[in-house]
Amino acid sequence: MKIPFMYSILIAAGWPIWPLLAISILGLAILLERCWYLRKTHIVRKQSIEEAFAATPTLANDPDFINHLTSSSPIGGLLAGVLREHALGHSAEVAIEELQILAQNLWTKLDRYLGALATIATVAPLLGLFGTVVGMIEIFGSQGGTIGSAVNAASVGATNPQQLAHGISIALYNTAFGLLIAIPALAGWRILRAVADQRQRECEECTRQLFKKLYPQSASSSS
Repeated sequence: MKIPFMYSILIAAGWPIWPLLAISILGLAILLERCWYLRKTHIVRKQSIEEAFAATPTLANDPDFINHLTSSSPIGGLLAGVLREHALGHSAEVAIEELQILAQNLWTKLDRYLGALATIATVAPLLGLFGTVVGMIEIFGSQGGTIGSAVNAASVGATNPQQLAHGISIALYNTAFGLLIAIPALAGWRILRAVADQRQRECEECTRQLFKKLYPQSASSSS
């Protein structure tokens, strides 16, 4: 039976390829999860914004409405916080302090797993280099049996051709796999980092507009 091409590569690359394979799966899972979570229709949900700006003081005092708005989208939690602070009669300064806590929690959610993705982009080439070193050890180890013996040095490479080829395969495949994982991980991290920053700015702007609407005296004094 014919061995699948990718499986044959994994076998030829030796055991150092398995940690690389594990972090590649983890990196792909993070990329897919973050791309899905950071989409604009999820973070800055238009319906949540419209409901918050159209909310009356009576509706803002309704716990069911506040809970619905909070659970509707990530930005809904910030907007619900503004409405709740205003409905409770808190001053602009107190409302800003509460909003800073809510915003920090949201920024943490936006940044989730991005540090792990950056770590994968850094570690993958090092694991590839480690596999290269293991491959070089395999190469020299295949010749070690002939060193110090009476065998002619010219016949060293021919004595263990399979072990020599195996060592070269380990060295080259692991280097290639390390770079193949690191490059997309680094590019994905940079793109997702920019997207997370953009979503943060959009949330801040929407929250600022609602805050100006509910606390016009604070907005006029600050300007």
